Amino acid sequence: MYPSRYQEPPDPIRNLGDKVYDAAFQVHRKWGPGLLEHFYHRALYKELKKNGLKVESEVYLPVRLDDELIEDAYRIDLLVENEIIVEVKAVQNLTPAHYQQIRTYLRVSNKWLGFLINFNAALASEGINRQVMTPKQ
Repeated sequence: MYPSRYQEPPDPIRNLGDKVYDAAFQVHRKWGPGLLEHFYHRALYKELKKNGLKVESEVYLPVRLDDELIEDAYRIDLLVENEIIVEVKAVQNLTPAHYQQIRTYLRVSNKWLGFLINFNAALASEGINRQVMTPKQ
């Protein structure tokens, strides 16, 4: 048996992740599928803020390319408490590219936990995808 490349995040981050999950579930429950991605982005932002969380929207993630720092290499939909990355989608089906996007954001930002949320899923539980990546030390 090989050791897992990923570990579960520490309890404070995991608990924060539960709050993100609950907020996404509430947004889906209230509005259901079929609306535009931008609407869900704003609705989730407001729900997280309503729950007392610090949320930043459309945060640029810089990446170093050799000796140059590219300030706007990636743009995160939502950053919660400077710990959790949330990528919002409203598509018929998530693709491998969508999953790769959130994993790339986690790797580049050196964060533990991210959520890829597809609000067009028929059931909220099918659309909320939790992604874990152990940060580099």
